[in-house]
Amino acid sequence: MLRNREIRWLLFTMCSISLAATVVAAFISLETVGITAVTSALLIACSVLFTRWRYGEIEKLSGYLRQISSGNYSLDVRDNQEGELSILKNDIYKVTLMLSEQSAELQEDKLKLTNAISDISHQLKTPLTSMTVMADLLSDPELHVEKRTEFTRKITVQLERIGWLVSSLLKFSKIDAGTIHFKKDQVQVSKLVRKSLEPMLIPMDIKEQRVLIDGEDSTTFAGDLNWTTEAIINILKNCVEHTPAGGEIQISFAENTLFTEIIIADNGKGIPKAEIPYIFKRFYKGKNASEDSVGIGLALAQSIITGQNGTIDVKSEVGKGTQFQIKFYKQVI
Repeated sequence: MLRNREIRWLLFTMCSISLAATVVAAFISLETVGITAVTSALLIACSVLFTRWRYGEIEKLSGYLRQISSGNYSLDVRDNQEGELSILKNDIYKVTLMLSEQSAELQEDKLKLTNAISDISHQLKTPLTSMTVMADLLSDPELHVEKRTEFTRKITVQLERIGWLVSSLLKFSKIDAGTIHFKKDQVQVSKLVRKSLEPMLIPMDIKEQRVLIDGEDSTTFAGDLNWTTEAIINILKNCVEHTPAGGEIQISFAENTLFTEIIIADNGKGIPKAEIPYIFKRFYKGKNASEDSVGIGLALAQSIITGQNGTIDVKSEVGKGTQFQIKFYKQVI
């Protein structure tokens, strides 16, 4: 214990004070010298014992911190006493809780990354395998022209599918990483609907589907036009895919003091009740999904909408159609 400089200085100071007090007492009386000497000895002993206890507590805290640095966040160092050491213990415990939460979040992020890589590899494996087989067949010089044209077209389709998948996953990763900052422009909903319908007009025309639009041009919401267009396109793709030829897609929108609402509905196949809780999960494919479906469009749409203070809900009945209800809530100042 005497190797500690602070304790040595404490003993030196206390002894010096005791010696000075004893010298002063000697000029008064011998009885006073005895009392002073005993009192000084008791003070020195109490100070040494207290300092030794304090350093013992600090040593315990040091051991606790070493366990924290090794990843053990289960220890509880708190106490209900008063004093600086108790405050320090409680502060250390708060930091321990924070580190524990951060560690759990990192583990969760690692798990998500692992699952995402697994999903990506699975989604890419099928088209790559298909293209490899068709590329081998195309190398046959005796292959008929019709088959060569068919295989070439299929390879092109698969490449487009891979391109869309990679693009969507990059958008997902940016949203997850928080690197995308959605704009807060006043978006005219009628303009958003027109822009979202443009890439869907040809598929709808092929299937002879009608689209009905109902809403005031004055309807707006605070958001990002381009990113919201991406979300609406993915919802419309789902509606077009699951609505039969000659079907109908309805888009309506309105605004009130609390939120702006956009409703997209079709009269297609509908979604089984058991599948509705999972349709916004990444890579989820329902029983009625087409072979080309990847199961990422609705998940991306949900991420974009919720990232702009919005919500998306779905109502569906098998054989009668599906309705997507989107709400963008107004910011409270």
